Amino acid sequence: MFRKILVPVDPAEPGFAQEALSKASQMARDYGAKVHLMAVSPEVQSFVASQLPDGWQKRAIDQTNVMLDKIKADLNLPDDAVDSVVKMGSVYHEVIEEAEASGCDLVLMTSHKPGLSTYFIGSNAAHIVRHAPCSVMVLRG
Repeated sequence: MFRKILVPVDPAEPGFAQEALSKASQMARDYGAKVHLMAVSPEVQSFVASQLPDGWQKRAIDQTNVMLDKIKADLNLPDDAVDSVVKMGSVYHEVIEEAEASGCDLVLMTSHKPGLSTYFIGSNAAHIVRHAPCSVMVLRG
């Protein structure tokens, strides 16, 4: 089946990934796969960043790592079966790059139901489905 499953988690809405996390955890137990958690913090425009306090980016990354550590513990998988990474940038771009760089053979993610704006500008899930170097499973609530 799958050997390494990438599960993107939105740092602003970690509970939204619960269904994907549950499915990835079950697949890891059933097939001996590894779970690779990923959170992407959006880049902030330089003007906005210049108005933020020193060290804001490091604090944001540290807080996101704490969140991912809690998620790892909640998966109830062996320590060597789960790892995580935090990236800065656009979600779909970073997920696609991470899937390729880390050798994932499945991206397992949740997605909101499409709205009118999705049809005009597209969603992260749609970009990932079209451009990922591996299989993609999108779960809808």
